[in-house]
Amino acid sequence: MSAEDHHEHHHQERTGWLRAGVLGANDGLLSTAGLLSGVIAGQANHDQILLAGIAALLAGAFSMAAGEYVSVSSQADSQKAQIHIEAQEIRKNPELEQLELCRIYMARGLEESLARQVSHQLMQHDALAAHARDELGLTEVAAARPVQAALASAVSFISGALPPVWIAALSPRRFALFALFVITLMLLTVLGAVAARAGGSSARKGALRVLFWGATSLAATALIGHLLGQAAV
Repeated sequence: MSAEDHHEHHHQERTGWLRAGVLGANDGLLSTAGLLSGVIAGQANHDQILLAGIAALLAGAFSMAAGEYVSVSSQADSQKAQIHIEAQEIRKNPELEQLELCRIYMARGLEESLARQVSHQLMQHDALAAHARDELGLTEVAAARPVQAALASAVSFISGALPPVWIAALSPRRFALFALFVITLMLLTVLGAVAARAGGSSARKGALRVLFWGATSLAATALIGHLLGQAAV
């Protein structure tokens, strides 16, 4: 096999997005199901339950999108500021900046003569890109994208929040709480396993952990909704 025919496929970026998407879906599922369990246990009627579910879905999606946009925008501003400072330093002290690169490569295992040669060539080719990558750790993969992050957060939250809303819309009133518990806990188990595997840990442990806290959350909100519903009667 020649070097041209050898291609390695790494999935770190895809794994990161998968894990973030699963966590967003998990948040949408549990928060919406928890709210609905309280509303259902509080003896709300079908229309009130459905309205609460839709409101929770929309509010959660907009909140996730806005929060992620602000957070990633701050990250993007920080990255731009770091690159701007580095560009100024390269213009003022190119020799010192080359020496800085040389020391970085030596710390990574290159001999001094080779490190000097590599740093010199990279400074000649694209000094700012070399420093952004090797000194600041900023790459194209790690670049902050606020709009993309906001849309991804909203979509993942909605995908998790939809099942509880469908249950509220389609289930008869007397079976709604039971159906909500069963389907939500099943989906939480799957999402917990997928998130754990994406993060490199045990799928079984991840599933059981999410299942326990999901069941606790649903039970707590149902109890609170029941007590408040009884007090309002």
